Amino acid sequence: MGKTSLQVAQYSNKDVVFSGSGIKLQCSSRKSIGSKSFFASIGDAANSLENSSQLPFINLLSKHMSLPEPSFRIDRIPQLALGEVLDAGEKVVKKEVGFKMRIKIGNPSLRKLISGAVAGAVSRTAVAPLETIRTHLMVGSCGNSSGEVFDAILKSDGWKGLFRGNFVNVIRVAPSKAIELFAYDTVKKHLAPKPGEEPKLPIPASSIAGAVAGFSSTLCTYPLELLKTRVTIQRGVYKNLLDAFLTIVREEGPAELYRGLTSSLIGVVPYAATNYFAYDTLRKAYKKAFKKEEIGNIVTLVIGSAAGAISSSATFPLEVARKHMQAGALNGRQYQNMLHALASILEKEGLPGLYKGLGPSCIKLVPAAGISFMCYEACKKILIEKEESLIS
Repeated sequence: MGKTSLQVAQYSNKDVVFSGSGIKLQCSSRKSIGSKSFFASIGDAANSLENSSQLPFINLLSKHMSLPEPSFRIDRIPQLALGEVLDAGEKVVKKEVGFKMRIKIGNPSLRKLISGAVAGAVSRTAVAPLETIRTHLMVGSCGNSSGEVFDAILKSDGWKGLFRGNFVNVIRVAPSKAIELFAYDTVKKHLAPKPGEEPKLPIPASSIAGAVAGFSSTLCTYPLELLKTRVTIQRGVYKNLLDAFLTIVREEGPAELYRGLTSSLIGVVPYAATNYFAYDTLRKAYKKAFKKEEIGNIVTLVIGSAAGAISSSATFPLEVARKHMQAGALNGRQYQNMLHALASILEKEGLPGLYKGLGPSCIKLVPAAGISFMCYEACKKILIEKEESLIS
């Protein structure tokens, strides 16, 4: 069995740090420090740590121990918040002990991809019941209202019925969101001007980065969307996703995996551009209004949901026109292009026709956007890149 040497030491008045090739664990004293002189407070903190923890390595000597080689790296940091220096070098504890967990991932690209995948999986799972209810409402199989559909699903399938098909959706959404958020952060970082510099482009960097992100994720994961649709509609034809992939490539050619890609890009790219632009603008406005550099999880959830509502409302007519174009052949209607479809809908149904179905769509998209942004920002705080972040 592989072993690794673990260095254990205490550095003066600093935290106790365990360091090794696999795990780094930093511990802080939990003893509250009263209003004493600065040097006396440090002495009391050290004494209290020695008396309460009963650790054999509390002195300044370093000892070596052997532990099994771990498969991944986790940094767990109890955090002791000290107050500001008051008078004559005094210190007091103002906050209770907090607890944070950090996982070190040296590759920044991998860090963003993992954060995006987690965000996509969590957000998709969180809104899976809403998606299930929305689908049944559109088909009209279980009732005419959300309450009737909800009761019917619980009676027939129980709580598991609300999450039916979620695993397949997570397989599709997780890589899509990972690529999308990675592309957004990367492009925005290169386009955003540095402090004091003029913008590189007249268009906001967040809007361009969002459009590139939507295009990239759709281009890379569109075959998964097509396979999911085929497996769902053509039941009994394919055994699973892999069988569907191999059968389509063998019988219809690789190009079949991208059938309908153009119409999907027409709907996704404007939505992503608007969504990320609204999110970035709202974040900047919040920081400026409240004079804060860090934004909490709840505020991020609210801002992300607001951005999702704005982008859904702004681009929903394009989604309606795209669906009309897809169903045109079945309904006996032929549209030359997207503009022709929009004009025809507006002429026959008026402005409300362009927003038909917006409510049910927002029921899923708005909370999903908020949860996705919240999870992404939280994961980026947990997954750190540098060692210095462990002792900050």
